Amino acid sequence: MEDVHHTEHVPQWKKKEIEDIKDLIKSYPLFGMAGITGIPAKQLQQMRRNLKDIAVLKVARNTLIRRALEESGEDSHKMADYVDVQTLLVFTEQNPFKLYKLLEQTKTPAPIKAGSIAPNDIIVVKGPTSFPPGPILGEMQGAGIPAAIENGKVSIRETKVVAKQGEAVSQKLATMLTRLEIYPMEVGLDLRAVCEAGSIFEPDVLAIDEGKYFSDFAQAARQAFNLSVNAAYPTSTTITALISKAVSESRNLGIYAAIFEPELMDALLGKAQAQMMSVASVALSNDENAVDSELKKALGAAARSATAAEAVSEGSVTEASEAEEEATEEEAEESGMAGLGALFG
Repeated sequence: MEDVHHTEHVPQWKKKEIEDIKDLIKSYPLFGMAGITGIPAKQLQQMRRNLKDIAVLKVARNTLIRRALEESGEDSHKMADYVDVQTLLVFTEQNPFKLYKLLEQTKTPAPIKAGSIAPNDIIVVKGPTSFPPGPILGEMQGAGIPAAIENGKVSIRETKVVAKQGEAVSQKLATMLTRLEIYPMEVGLDLRAVCEAGSIFEPDVLAIDEGKYFSDFAQAARQAFNLSVNAAYPTSTTITALISKAVSESRNLGIYAAIFEPELMDALLGKAQAQMMSVASVALSNDENAVDSELKKALGAAARSATAAEAVSEGSVTEASEAEEEATEEEAEESGMAGLGALFG
């Protein structure tokens, strides 16, 4: 008997779905895959509306997604490894880092369901609750939450880890956590991977700590500036500091070498006056008759002025220094974070 070959019939709606996905892959420079497990349909529709001006979200069957990837070229075919349960396709013109940040912002706290695995240690914190005495006290204790009656209200007696990371949460505990408004889960678009120009980016690469990057950039800029100034390497950024440094050093050299220049005469006369007063003070300490009465008065007035000035300057210099440091740090932080915002959204 001759073999009978059956031609597989693909419904028209499936063909159209595959073509739609292929067209989207061609139309956008970047596309990604995200998991939508546990996201209610209403919340998913809200996410779609919130991202409508930034990205196109499309849910399709895994078989159709794989078929579309196979027919879209070798670069896109690599993304087949990230097709899993309840896959959402994301198409956008944003860069991968901004897309990751946008999808992370869709995540919101959610109650944990019975039987679910704790994503982190679940902690109940010591303190009062809003519940009056009643059966709930026993229900809390039955769920492993240390509770008691205090001041006419149910209160948690001590901070406790009621479920460790990786443990399954019981029905009793899940119910009580929800009533206490403790939401250990996060519901949102869980990005699996992004494809851009044939390169695949996973979340561990895209999770940028903007604060650390800003700190590293700021430190590198300070170190580069100091190196340039200390090495006398002129640039448009350091030339002002280099000229100021040169002026200060040349002025100090002129004063210490006693070079008579018009710009230095005030400083030189002041230095000579200070040296004369110092010699007179030493001479007076050895012999009261070594200096005349006028110079004694001058020495006494100088000593009193120096004591008063020192007392005032200790407080004012400290306050001025702290204020200057705070202003400089705020200005640097604002300009730095603005730059990072442009990079990462």
